Amino acid sequence: MKKFMYFLENSFAPKLNKVANNIWIIVIKDSIMQVLPFILLGSLFALLTVPGAFFGWEWYPNFWTPFGWTMGLISLFIAFLVPFNLMEKKRLKKLRLVAALTSVAVFLIIISPQIITDGTIGFGHSALGGAGMFVAIIAGIVTGCIMKLFGNFSFFKEESVMPDFIKSWFDVMLPTFIIITLFWVLVDVMGFDIYTILVSIFSPLTDVIQTPYGFVLMLFIYCFIYSMGISSWVLSPVVAPGLIMGITENIEMLKSGTAHYSLLNLATDPTIYSTYLWIGGIGCTLPLVIFLSKSKSKKLKSLGIASLAPSIFNINEPVVFGVIAWNPIMMIPMWIIGILLPTTVWILTKVIPFAPIPTLAFNMWYCPFPISTWLTTGSINGILLVLICFVVSSLIWYPFFKVYEKQELRLEQTNNK
Repeated sequence: MKKFMYFLENSFAPKLNKVANNIWIIVIKDSIMQVLPFILLGSLFALLTVPGAFFGWEWYPNFWTPFGWTMGLISLFIAFLVPFNLMEKKRLKKLRLVAALTSVAVFLIIISPQIITDGTIGFGHSALGGAGMFVAIIAGIVTGCIMKLFGNFSFFKEESVMPDFIKSWFDVMLPTFIIITLFWVLVDVMGFDIYTILVSIFSPLTDVIQTPYGFVLMLFIYCFIYSMGISSWVLSPVVAPGLIMGITENIEMLKSGTAHYSLLNLATDPTIYSTYLWIGGIGCTLPLVIFLSKSKSKKLKSLGIASLAPSIFNINEPVVFGVIAWNPIMMIPMWIIGILLPTTVWILTKVIPFAPIPTLAFNMWYCPFPISTWLTTGSINGILLVLICFVVSSLIWYPFFKVYEKQELRLEQTNNK
């Protein structure tokens, strides 16, 4: 165990942190974070559709329309933000807006949207929403890379008397011309369906996390890296698009009346953060916080009491960094929970349809359990499954907590002598 912990602390964690600090990872992560308000608004609008659908009110407003103008456009926003943030990081601020707008044009060329008939709001392409996240990221990356090559390019010499804004116009025209012409030739002239090609490349990843093994592996990795103090956001550039695409497909199935448990995607943000799994935060740490708050150890009790209020709202950094991270005794139960809890949820939703799978884009992860469970499922069985998850995680945390508590009590007694 000591050798393994040494490897994790001195080899694995530094390498993973290096990956987390890679400029492309940071750019994509920041871009996803910046569209979060639109995702949250989309979640709210999706939630507001429930009363009308449940009671069959014909007079009730159609909240799917504002949903389309928020979460239904997030890929378009991502296409704008990726090159914008890259230019910021590369200190090429003069190119950031042009790069962002060029990327939007590239994204629209790739997905070839069709305007819906007059009088109807929106575009006739699901790729503008969650379905196009991977494509939007690629469009942004390609645009950013080409723009970066022309960061110091200018048609004019430094001593030119031409006004600066005129210089800027002409200097950005060349990379913009190259990018737009390249994709126009590929898509319209040569007939390459880049959208379908990119979706087919990334679809295996999206498909894998919707399998029982992929679902469990993904959540185990979440717990594994978090137990080393590494934020799960390091995975967001890879995982977040797949989770968003999963709930987007669920919403479409709900709207079309085909939302059967065997077809619905379980790997979605609502499932993980709001409906069943991470009660108190990643690793289902609320039971541990409750144990800590009642501990005989003064240190652990103080930490538990301080962590209780944040944990109710699924904010668990205090307990993770105070008790779990790099603590061999407390890391192990988090790893076990990362395997056992998603397995339990998979069995009781996909294998045995005991509890429903979320079909709402509910991204208010700070909403306390089981309130969020009721809002996303409206099901008593859903509440029961949350209780099962709570009990299972409590049984896993408790013996390790008691071992750690005894260790801390011995230390306190030694220090008091």
